[in-house]
Amino acid sequence: MNGRYSTSLMSNLWSEQTKFEYWLLVEQSVAWAQAELGIIPKSLYPKLKKAKIDVKAITEYEEIVQHDVIAFLKSIEKSLGKDAKFLHFGLTSYDIVDTALALRCLIGCDYIISALKDFAQATKQLAQKHKYTLMMGRTHGIHAQPITFGLKCLSWYQEIIRNILRLQTCQKNLGYGKISGAVGAYTEINPRVEALALKRLGLKPEPVSTQVIPRDRYAELLNTLAVIASGLERIATEIRNLQRSEISEVSEPFKQEQQGSSAMPHKKNPIVCERICSLARVVRSFAVVGLENIPLWHERDLTNSANERIIIPGAFNLVHYMLLKLNGVISGLMVCPDKMKENIDKSKEQFFSQGLMMAMIQKGMNRDKAYKITQKLAFEAKEKDENLSKLVLENAEIKKLFQKKEIENLFSWKKLRTNADYIFKRIKD
Repeated sequence: MNGRYSTSLMSNLWSEQTKFEYWLLVEQSVAWAQAELGIIPKSLYPKLKKAKIDVKAITEYEEIVQHDVIAFLKSIEKSLGKDAKFLHFGLTSYDIVDTALALRCLIGCDYIISALKDFAQATKQLAQKHKYTLMMGRTHGIHAQPITFGLKCLSWYQEIIRNILRLQTCQKNLGYGKISGAVGAYTEINPRVEALALKRLGLKPEPVSTQVIPRDRYAELLNTLAVIASGLERIATEIRNLQRSEISEVSEPFKQEQQGSSAMPHKKNPIVCERICSLARVVRSFAVVGLENIPLWHERDLTNSANERIIIPGAFNLVHYMLLKLNGVISGLMVCPDKMKENIDKSKEQFFSQGLMMAMIQKGMNRDKAYKITQKLAFEAKEKDENLSKLVLENAEIKKLFQKKEIENLFSWKKLRTNADYIFKRIKD
């Protein structure tokens, strides 16, 4: 991964050093299980516990043998003496590779879930702070009806919670390893070895494996990470739109010494949110590759191997990075309630049109006529730059239906916040 878009936690987890350490951990667990069952001498396991990873030596061996697992085994064998012949006894490469991959993916999920929980908390705090802060709701990019900024943030919060649950479910489906031999049929290895070794590692045996763990498990992971990335893009896109000069209702934090443009000193660009949107596209592309890895030939082929070295670490790294960055944006987001009020006022009360139409229907007017009268007055309010309520009070047909006080009540701002409490109460932590 490009170090620019990595985090230290994920970079360490997906480093070559850590990969080989987990391979060694699996080999140790298998050697222990085989020794317990009397299949190999008990003297191997203590030696394996003392073995050290030498990435440079492994790389040199791989240049010769052109096989990373064999190179790894050769680097370990030299410290095992006469017991080296029992290393990797009855195993195939992906017994080690896939089981170790599952362990690292589980840890990676823990890191993402932790970051999601922090992000959820920051978003919830923002929602609560602006529970009653009115802003214009927009559909198709056009003014619709006012909402509160708190409700917008609460929608984000709920999606984050759903993504935590999605990833936790995915994590359960990742907790499987395989120590079942060359084509998964236990031809040269006792199934009891798998049961003991995986229990020691905290994994369950893949019920029916081939030479590999079925790739639908990793496709689910990559698609879940893509859903999370798209959720982050949703938030980032909204912030970008609300930061546009014509709207100016929120903006990213802008540090004192920060500079927005090499050419235009006045610029404050939403660069972090734009970066989130850019990286989300990459994460989604990884999900597509994960899906294409499911149909391997027969009991396995290598078409998943090379790309998984990119897409799995890459997806974890990018999503973790995106979460930390967007959390920083949300935690320091500049919200402008006065600008929100100013933008609402630009609608000239057109957003009361639905309530007006409904009230006329309740007074006995047919829907089509009520719609046409309301639409005509709403368009006129915009054209004349006058509030809709003023034109309604002057309309002869409407005055036949309503008392002045009734019309004033129809244009009351109080009801715009009426149900915010109701919606907030539906949200459980």
